[in-house]
Amino acid sequence: MDPRFLPHNSHLADPGRFDETDPQLRHLASRPLQHRSSLLDRLPTAIPGIYSLGGGRQTGKSTLLKQWMADCLRKGAPPGAITYLSGELIDDHHSLLRHMEEHFAAAPEAELNYLIVDEVTYIRDWDKAVKYAADAGRLARTALMITGSDLAFIQDARMRFPGRRGGATEADFHLHPLSFREYLMLDGRIDELDGHLRQPSRIAPDTMDTIYSAFSHYLLHGGYLTAINDLAEFGAVRGSTLATYSDWIRGDVLKRGRREPYLREILGAIVKRYATQVTWNALSGDLSIDHPRTVADYVALLERMDAVVVVPALREDKLAAAPKKARKLMFSDPFILHAVRAWLAPGDSPFENQILAACSDPLWASRIVEAIVASHLARSHPTYYIKAQGEVDVAYVRSGRFWPVEIKWTSQLRPKALKQIARYDNGEVWSKERRAGEINGIRSFPLPVQLLLIGG
Repeated sequence: MDPRFLPHNSHLADPGRFDETDPQLRHLASRPLQHRSSLLDRLPTAIPGIYSLGGGRQTGKSTLLKQWMADCLRKGAPPGAITYLSGELIDDHHSLLRHMEEHFAAAPEAELNYLIVDEVTYIRDWDKAVKYAADAGRLARTALMITGSDLAFIQDARMRFPGRRGGATEADFHLHPLSFREYLMLDGRIDELDGHLRQPSRIAPDTMDTIYSAFSHYLLHGGYLTAINDLAEFGAVRGSTLATYSDWIRGDVLKRGRREPYLREILGAIVKRYATQVTWNALSGDLSIDHPRTVADYVALLERMDAVVVVPALREDKLAAAPKKARKLMFSDPFILHAVRAWLAPGDSPFENQILAACSDPLWASRIVEAIVASHLARSHPTYYIKAQGEVDVAYVRSGRFWPVEIKWTSQLRPKALKQIARYDNGEVWSKERRAGEINGIRSFPLPVQLLLIGG
């Protein structure tokens, strides 16, 4: 094995101490709060094939893969049957194929083997090596896991390897930042709630206080474990944590041939018009970028990077997007918003001066909460907003119909704002109130409790 890969393959030297010697697992063990993704129970352990794992930067894909390796070792996989390759160290498909052949030669012949190529999109023409290996029968007893931070590579895998993916019912996986439910699972707080979530009136007042307190923290750090641990350990999200993410997103955009000044302008425009209706023409009119198509291309790239969520207007008769209407732009997690704002307007104490200030401002808090709801729903349902005679904040499609939701994270509710949602018999208001009930005849539910149900 190339010595550059040895730090990520310490199981070859001593499989019994892999948890201690691997850099990702060792770092995870040193933090106050640790997460084991439910994806680990779905990753392959017995069926060969070509699998993909997508997700944005800093969501923990590499750590998840190391946890998977540790699970495979505990279940009896020989150390030589597992290889981890970092795509950032591999130039092209010729080099990738050479490293793959080294793995095949070292793996025990009678065993299923596991080959991980992390951040495969860094490798020029990576798909040629994978296709060649598949066609040559080299993957007949291999579970090949490829990962990337640009979600387009998952679609590439589906298109480029038809009939070569293997027999598993699920081959493509998506790692998101921790949902609000997963955040509460970090210290077991969700266990006592599951039996009562659909009946909020049965949730004890002190337990409801715990839910709302946890949600106020979630607004500060979102679902990024490093930021969550920062707040738990230091009482603030550190500036270095914010900078790490903004550096990654800027670097990945530049590697794709885009321009940093344009990126800065577009991110600034998203922040300025956060969670409000906007067209590409209107957005480009505020910028030095001449063509709306350029703005759309940058946003599409950020969406593929899992940084941005684009929420289109709903065409109610088709249960699909209305392409000519404005859309809403927001970040896929509060932490991304905070990291981007800290990059756009650098200064001292970003946690106190930007994050706490935004989350305590009623207007900004409402926008952040609406983005959380939209991004949570978009993980499992087609998600839109409604623009008709009035507006409805979110509408998701489930069971062949759409379900409209009005988000009210303010102390005062104006009847005018509920006119549109009142037109739907299945409309709901998710609010700051801690009791379920009705508002102007519309069913109302505690918003953080509804978020917990999304992931349940």
